[in-house]
Amino acid sequence: MRFVPTSCLREGMTLGNNLWGKNGELVLAQDVVLTQEYIRRIGNLNYNGIYVEDAVSRDLEIANIIDDRIKAHTVSCVKDVFICAENTTTITKQSFTEMQNQIETIVDEILNNKSTMVNMIDLKVFDDYTYFHSVNVAVLSIVLGVSMGLKKQVLSDLGIGAILHDIGKIFVNKEILLKNGALTNNEFGEIKKHSQYGYDYIKKEFNMNQSSKLGILEHHEKYEGGGYPNSKMGENISLFGRIIAIADVYDAMTSDRSYRKAIIPSEVIEYIMGNSEILFDPELVNIFIKKIAPYPTGTCVELSNGLSGIVTENYENYCMRPKIRIYKNGNQDVEMYDINLADKHFLNVTITKVIEI
Repeated sequence: MRFVPTSCLREGMTLGNNLWGKNGELVLAQDVVLTQEYIRRIGNLNYNGIYVEDAVSRDLEIANIIDDRIKAHTVSCVKDVFICAENTTTITKQSFTEMQNQIETIVDEILNNKSTMVNMIDLKVFDDYTYFHSVNVAVLSIVLGVSMGLKKQVLSDLGIGAILHDIGKIFVNKEILLKNGALTNNEFGEIKKHSQYGYDYIKKEFNMNQSSKLGILEHHEKYEGGGYPNSKMGENISLFGRIIAIADVYDAMTSDRSYRKAIIPSEVIEYIMGNSEILFDPELVNIFIKKIAPYPTGTCVELSNGLSGIVTENYENYCMRPKIRIYKNGNQDVEMYDINLADKHFLNVTITKVIEI
């Protein structure tokens, strides 16, 4: 399989895996051949892209870090909690417990696959960005926590803090929150209050572990200082705050937004590495970049030697040097073969850009 943005879909392409709707319903089944009607349906659902299977991506299996149906149900649970809070309706214990149960299920899924790198370009529904983002940040935070050897209950607490990290935004003026243009200093000042709003709301409404609440409060603190709300520095920032900060930035930057297109994972990884010790805890950055593939399996790339290929495998200790199936030399199609950029024979070859075919 390989990922294809919705704008690049064509009739005759074959869907690589089941496509699920925002409520967990099956929209299109794996192996269906795309028609213009199916492409319109995918576009109307505001998916940023899908996985297709073709000759170039034959036999590539792209495993989700968690099951799509678990993710869809978790998104639905988060949406219920956010909407209740936004409407000043009391969030029922049942709704909150269901969300907690979903976090525990996600923890179990990731613990069972703890050697797996995060290899998949996420399929998001643009209209429900807030809820998908919340779940993704929880998943990424738990992946990082598992790699650190955190205990299961701590991982669940981390997941709850991460999934609710942006709940304070429901108390921010929607005109400011959804503004496409540049924010004024006053508007940005209001946005910056969301972490305090979220902390205060959760503290008032729920008997939650303090570490989870601190993750909500401190996910915009900067490692070198100068973040908000309290301009903390280094390890004075809670562990959950430092973890969620990395997960939040990664998922936000790799997502389509109303004011810009998604940034490719490799560039976001470079950004996070470049801001180690500035925005982010350097030890956590070193762990994170070993678990998140800069060039996810199924990504088509161009190499410095003029060859083009598709990423077929990633390695934890060589995250920038994946295995690649070559299918083109310049503009000329070639018989496909694999090369491993981590091999000493290819150390002078680099990936120059991500391409679409």
